[in-house]
Amino acid sequence: MNDILIIGAGVVGLAVARALALRGHAVVVAEAEGAIGTGVSARSSEVIHGGMYYPAGSLRARHCVEGARRLYAYCASHGVPHRACGKLIVATRAGEEAAIAAIHARGLANGVAGLALLDGAEACALEPALSCVSALHAPGTGIVDSHALMLALQGDIEDRGGAIAFHSRVTRLAPVDGSWRAWVNGDALAFDAVVNAAGLGAQAVAASVADYPDARVPRRILAKGSYFGCLGRPAFSRLIYPAPVEGGLGIHLTLDLAGRMRFGPDVEWVEAEDYAVDSSRADAFAQAIRRYWPALPDGVLTPDYAGIRPKLTGPGELAADFRIDGPAEHRLARLVHLFGIESPGLTSSLSLAEEVADRLLA
Repeated sequence: MNDILIIGAGVVGLAVARALALRGHAVVVAEAEGAIGTGVSARSSEVIHGGMYYPAGSLRARHCVEGARRLYAYCASHGVPHRACGKLIVATRAGEEAAIAAIHARGLANGVAGLALLDGAEACALEPALSCVSALHAPGTGIVDSHALMLALQGDIEDRGGAIAFHSRVTRLAPVDGSWRAWVNGDALAFDAVVNAAGLGAQAVAASVADYPDARVPRRILAKGSYFGCLGRPAFSRLIYPAPVEGGLGIHLTLDLAGRMRFGPDVEWVEAEDYAVDSSRADAFAQAIRRYWPALPDGVLTPDYAGIRPKLTGPGELAADFRIDGPAEHRLARLVHLFGIESPGLTSSLSLAEEVADRLLA
């Protein structure tokens, strides 16, 4: 193919462009903003997930496990800062132990290596500041500098002749004689194929496709997650996750590569994008955190940042899988839409990219 258009320069869009460029195709990434990774990719926990939360056989499970393997190797070969620090998923009361055991069983079914159930004493021996009745130890979980990762992906794309066009908003797509016409900033440009990796804007891009059935564009459900930083020296060396809650994995403790602790995200269902962190939420955060870290000092939580997850399901609904709509689904050649690529999208990106490339070129 001569030119493939990828819409969106988040981590998944960049990974897809890289995968296609490595296969010898000319790629152009259209990014509406002025830099890479300013949307969903810029506002995550930067965790390399293991893959134990997701139903066996799902896209999320398969791409998370394979994506983590690929991501660790890529970071090592490209000098991207990362660390396999491990994670404890904790039950803080007896009623949560069944949920932790279910996550363990799911992880084993998904092929996640190294998982081990611990009693409270064993978990607290690993993390003395922790309080729990049992835990699941996931040593393969880690953290990554997501911005350094995206810069490395950009470098790979450009090294192979690809380009990223900033301030380039795609407002319309139409199939024309076996290829595609894309209106970018009002100009009509020709491409052989298109990948919609627009994140929060993916539904709008799909709706802009000429004669595309409305029924094939899924709902866009927005879940806001706020994060709070923590003053003082880190009390933990591993990530600490509570039992999952509806819409997310609970207010968990993550570490950045400098060792700084931060907590989040919570889940707030919203109607529009809003990235302000409400400082009054600190009390609810502290209450949740003290279930597994009772010694959290007063007044140490500080508003940090917020992200918006592009969900396909809302409150009270079973969490949706990733959705990859290619020619087999919508009957339009050389077009792939990506919907609902939330967590573990960062971890899954390099694996997802290969499937998208396969579907696009089939």
